[in-house]
Amino acid sequence: SAPVKMLQKQPLPEGTIDFVSLVADHPPEPPQVEFDVKEDLAHIAYTGGTTGTPKGVMITHYNVIANCCQFALWFGGGDIEFHDGVFHVRRMEGDRPEDHPTGEGREVSLIVVPWFHAMGVIGYLDMQLLGGTTLVVFPRFDPTEYLQAINKYRATGFGGAPQLFVQLVENPLFREIDMSDIRLVASGAAPIPHHLLESLREKIPGVVCEAYGLSECTMGCAANPPSREGFRLGSVGLPMQDTEIKIVDPEKGEEEMPVGEIGEICIKGPQVMKGYWRKPEETAEVLRDGWLYTGDIGRFDEDGYLYIVDRKKDMLIYKGYNVYPRDLEEVLNAHPAVAQSAVVGKRDDRYGELPVAFVQLAPGASVSEEELLEYANAELAAYKKIRALRIVEAVPASQAGKILRRELKDLAQEIEIG
Repeated sequence: SAPVKMLQKQPLPEGTIDFVSLVADHPPEPPQVEFDVKEDLAHIAYTGGTTGTPKGVMITHYNVIANCCQFALWFGGGDIEFHDGVFHVRRMEGDRPEDHPTGEGREVSLIVVPWFHAMGVIGYLDMQLLGGTTLVVFPRFDPTEYLQAINKYRATGFGGAPQLFVQLVENPLFREIDMSDIRLVASGAAPIPHHLLESLREKIPGVVCEAYGLSECTMGCAANPPSREGFRLGSVGLPMQDTEIKIVDPEKGEEEMPVGEIGEICIKGPQVMKGYWRKPEETAEVLRDGWLYTGDIGRFDEDGYLYIVDRKKDMLIYKGYNVYPRDLEEVLNAHPAVAQSAVVGKRDDRYGELPVAFVQLAPGASVSEEELLEYANAELAAYKKIRALRIVEAVPASQAGKILRRELKDLAQEIEIG
C-alpha cells in the first residue's frame, strides 16, 4: 500500500485530520455502527443545479452500492449476490467472465479524476474498490506521464471527462504507446466530440464507452453497451439495470414524448438521490412521484438509445469543472459601468465550453471590452475566467424579462478566441 511517489505536504486548515495519523493511532477493527442503508447518508455531493446556488445532494449508502453494482455488472456481466457480508457475482450458464471488458480482481486502472465529485468518488474510487481493481493514482494530470503509465503499470482501463482524452490524443506519444491491453475506456461528465471518439476507437482494441449521469442520480443512469458492436456514436446508451428513463414535455412536465421527439429527461431507479440537504422546496421541484427531473434535454431512438440534445440548465463545463454563469455575471454586474450581463458557453473540443460574456452598459457609461475583461478575470478563479467579452446595445430578453441565452449561444460560436 506504499505510494509510488510521495505527495508534497501541503498546509492544512485547522481541524483537518491527517489520514496517516488516523490510521496509525486507531485499531484496524472497524467500530460497530448501526445505520439504515436506505436513510443514512454516505456523502453529500454539492452541485449548483440550474441556479448556481450550491445544493447538497444527499446520497445514501443504498444509492452508492446500487450504482456501483449497476456499473460493475454492466461492464463485467453477471448478477449481484450478497451473503456473509460480502458481495459476489452470480452468473448464468454460458456467461463467462472473459467475455466482458472488466473482471473481478484483474484490472489495473489509471486514476486522475478528482475524488471530490460524483464521477470521481463513485466511478473511480468506490466502484474500483468493489471490483478489486489496482488503482494507479495521479495527483495531477500530465498527459505524457499518463500515457507512459499505460505500459509501465500494464493498465487495462482509464476514463474521465472528454478534456482528458483531447490532451491524450494530441500528445505525440499517443501514436507510439502500445494500448493492446486496454479493455475499457469510459467517458462522462460532458458530451465527447465524435472525432475524438473515433480516434480512441481506432487506437484501442477494447470498449470505448460514453455514459450519462448527474450528481442527483449518484453517478450514472445510462451507458453504451459494453461491446464495440453495441456502441452507437453520439448516444449515451441505454438505461442501466433497474433504471427507468422517460422523456417528457419540457414545459408541461408530465406528458411523455413520442420516440424521436425531444424533451426533459426523467429518471427513476435505486441510484436516485434522497433529496437536497435542507432544501425541501428545491427537492420537491426535481423529485416528483419518484421521478428525478434532470433539467437535461434529450430523445430516444427506435432502439431505446438515449441522446443528449442540450441542457435546460445554464451551467457550463470547462475542463470537466462546473462553471455557473451566475457567478461570472455577478462579478461583471458589480462594475459601475455595467447595466446587465449574460455569460454563455462557446463549444471547444479541447476544453469543453469557454465562457463568453455579453455586456449591456449603463446609460452614459463608457468602458472598453478589454478593461471589463481584465476587471472580471482579476476576481475569478483560473477555470472560471471569461475567454471573450462583447459589449452589446442590449442583452436580448423575452417579454417575460428572461435572457434569451440561445441567441447569445449562437453568437458566441462565431467569436474567435485566441
